[in-house]
Amino acid sequence: MESSVAKEIIVIGAGIIGASIAWHLTKAGARVTVISTSGAGGVATPNSFAWINASWGNPETYFRLRVRAMAEWKRLAKDVPGLPLAWCGGLCFDLPADKLEAYAAEHSSWGYGIERVDRERAAQIEPNLVDPPDFAVYVAEEGVAEPVATAKALLADAERLGARVATGTVERLTFGDGKVTGVVVSGETISADDIVIAAGTGAPAVAATAGIELPIETPPGLIVHSRPHGKLLNGLVHADRLHMRQTAEGRIIAGSDFAGGDPGENTEATARDLFAAMKGALRGSDSLELDFHTVGYRPNPVDGFPIIGRAEGVGGLYIAVMHSGITLAPAIGLFATREILEGERDALLKPYGLERFAQ
Repeated sequence: MESSVAKEIIVIGAGIIGASIAWHLTKAGARVTVISTSGAGGVATPNSFAWINASWGNPETYFRLRVRAMAEWKRLAKDVPGLPLAWCGGLCFDLPADKLEAYAAEHSSWGYGIERVDRERAAQIEPNLVDPPDFAVYVAEEGVAEPVATAKALLADAERLGARVATGTVERLTFGDGKVTGVVVSGETISADDIVIAAGTGAPAVAATAGIELPIETPPGLIVHSRPHGKLLNGLVHADRLHMRQTAEGRIIAGSDFAGGDPGENTEATARDLFAAMKGALRGSDSLELDFHTVGYRPNPVDGFPIIGRAEGVGGLYIAVMHSGITLAPAIGLFATREILEGERDALLKPYGLERFAQ
């Protein structure tokens, strides 16, 4: 077999998506350089609730991609020992009973492991809830990946396999022969065969230098973080306007929804109210103290679905920007790698090309 020269690829962004793509490309034999302004963990990733799920509100095509990604997390955990991943289960009762029942029926018919639970069972699952719901749904196979630690672990393993990770700001993309040929970082040009834009909220500015418009909104999401505390929660809890979980280091984090809520006019006051609601919802929380709050800006394509794939009419460029980065990361890393190195686009990605916005 004739030897082929390894492809040189630049991945812009070191959040969970950039980290996964960089790891998968390196593992597949590419020569990868990761460039990020913020270092490992990126910008949106640290402010993520980090819920891995294929939960309600998804059309079946998107559900299938998310379920596949949940399975790919299990593969990735075997390949990268020590990933801070927990299949802790999710208890959901933040919808009216009729909508909750409709979600349970639909997703059960698609094969999602949903259990309908009553008050007694809910109290078994989460014994510290002050007011367990009369009706909830529970998905034992949902989980969390501690976001920054996971991104760092993937990048560290990618470096062990030969990737380079550099800190810097991409000023613009460079062109030659009708394709993108590299990036300019702090005045220096770095060339590559392919450039991957996985820079989250920073992606539109980079793409614009290639004349590509990424239709992305960046709504803010407020999350409160307690000081580390003894165990109060077993898994994810999605109550009405209060989504919470306990992190690996014992912090209880909460948002008014899993993406974080609107910080409002007075962020401090909103954070204090949210923290008070969280304390009020949990038994044994008297000594729970607010440590800090974060306001993250989430890269949200305007139709709510990921943008993944090559940009039409611009060679050498691959785009991977989405809201559900934590859930999707291992599948996107795998599929993007196959598409970039072998030209094979996975059928699950079919609806998510950038061309869908070209009206």
